[in-house]
Amino acid sequence: MKKFVIERALPGAGKLTQEELAGITATSCNVVSNLNEPYHWVESFVTDDKIFCIHIAESEEVVREHAKRGNFPVTSVYEVKSIIDPTTK
Repeated sequence: MKKFVIERALPGAGKLTQEELAGITATSCNVVSNLNEPYHWVESFVTDDKIFCIHIAESEEVVREHAKRGNFPVTSVYEVKSIIDPTTK
């Protein structure tokens, strides 16, 4: 499986209420459970006007299918090639 970063342009994302975020979460989880594909939503980062999501899937096509079924915007999808952190040597 591959890891992806999904950029979603969503003006006003940073002003979404906890209830609205919970609704987005419920929709995403429902779509994941009905994809019939191996798929994991890891986490998402909400900024003022965008949401950046980390997902694990077999392909970009499956990531885009998740977005289509959930009616989520997709600005860009990036496949993660490497991960580094402060312990990387």
